[in-house]
Amino acid sequence: MENPSTVSPSWRLPLLKRLDIVLIVFELVLSVIFIAISYVTGNVYFRGVGIGLVIAWVTSAIAYFFKHRMVQP
Repeated sequence: MENPSTVSPSWRLPLLKRLDIVLIVFELVLSVIFIAISYVTGNVYFRGVGIGLVIAWVTSAIAYFFKHRMVQP
């Protein structure tokens, strides 16, 4: 009998197949959360983290679209 901790749940497999999209969306969601927290609390550090995540999100989205543009004819 297999150890339950080594068996991947069925919901995880589709996410792992599309990990690039999942990470891009995760960066977008985190950036929105941090920017919203910064406006609620007025904390500039949260705003800086949010802006940094927006920059990372844009960079990874551009890289993703260029990668798929180069692969497809």
